Amino acid sequence: MALTAGIVGLPNVGKSTLFNAITQAGAESANYPFCTIDPNVGIVEVPDHRLNKLTELVQPKKTVPTAFEFTDIAGIVKGASKGEGLGNKFLSHIREVDAICQVVRCFADDNITHVAGKVDPIDDIEVINLELILADLESVDKRIGRVSKLAKQKDKDSVIELEILEKLKEAFENDKPARTVEFTDEQMKIVKGLHLLTIKPVLYVANVSEDDVADPSSNEYVQKVREFAEKDNAEVIVICAKIESEIAELEGEEKEMFLQELGIEESGLDQLIKAAYNLLGLATYFTAGVQEVRAWTFRKGMKAPQCAGVIHSDFEKGFIRAETVSYDDLVAAGSMTAAKEAGKVRLEGKEYIVKDGDVMHFRFNV
Repeated sequence: MALTAGIVGLPNVGKSTLFNAITQAGAESANYPFCTIDPNVGIVEVPDHRLNKLTELVQPKKTVPTAFEFTDIAGIVKGASKGEGLGNKFLSHIREVDAICQVVRCFADDNITHVAGKVDPIDDIEVINLELILADLESVDKRIGRVSKLAKQKDKDSVIELEILEKLKEAFENDKPARTVEFTDEQMKIVKGLHLLTIKPVLYVANVSEDDVADPSSNEYVQKVREFAEKDNAEVIVICAKIESEIAELEGEEKEMFLQELGIEESGLDQLIKAAYNLLGLATYFTAGVQEVRAWTFRKGMKAPQCAGVIHSDFEKGFIRAETVSYDDLVAAGSMTAAKEAGKVRLEGKEYIVKDGDVMHFRFNV
């Protein structure tokens, strides 16, 4: 599951501080031998209390969490769609990610200048969104030029695509991103093939000061971002990038004590990882044996053989069935043996749609 969320933002909003915290908190690359890690990619473990509980129950030789990638995207300025600043680099990097985490400055600090001269998170969001829309509009205009010629010749596929392109063009000209336009499932297949920037799901990351982290609702900027995100059908995560960089250096009890002192239950980074993971429609299943307890990432809706293939392609090719028990049933039973005796362990076949939290043992033959 090599899916990645790109971190974007205007200059001086805390984007780099947050990404550095992600990199510090990242899992050791040795745990993920098949990952090629570029300097602008941070790999983090996905926090999951269920993995700790399974480790307690099974007492394996090792425990391996699943991981998620964040990509640091070059900073953006107004005019990026026309190549201003690092515009072209910014846009090409966004095309390569699966979701966008937009960091928005929600704090005032005279020592940190704002590119617009004032703190206005909605204006910041609109600057980035507009640049993405303008880039998509240019792509769609070029595509219309090519497709319309074939549509005039009554080419059936071109007629269908032209209708979609014109619908997108109208949305872009009204400053609306592609993800807000309604399409049928069949139309969406064509839309996805256009590789638009504004079709990607978005998560807004409100970066607040240390004083506001325990009670972000009192921050008027955060309230404005939440109101905007609600219209965009997007989620908002509140963090203090400065504090996150300090938390990233702590482990175990030290980290828990620090969070308690701040009056928060979970670090902003942990919330961000979970939210980005969910944004991409990802979920986790587990394998649990004496050698290893491990979390695996899969896309929601995948069937058992596909999930087996996440471990190894041979598991998918030779799939026979999956011995399955839900996490809750296993924990309630206290052991795999007890879960079997209670009739909670099922044998699932090729059509079984795997659920988040399933604990699975695959039977295969190659």
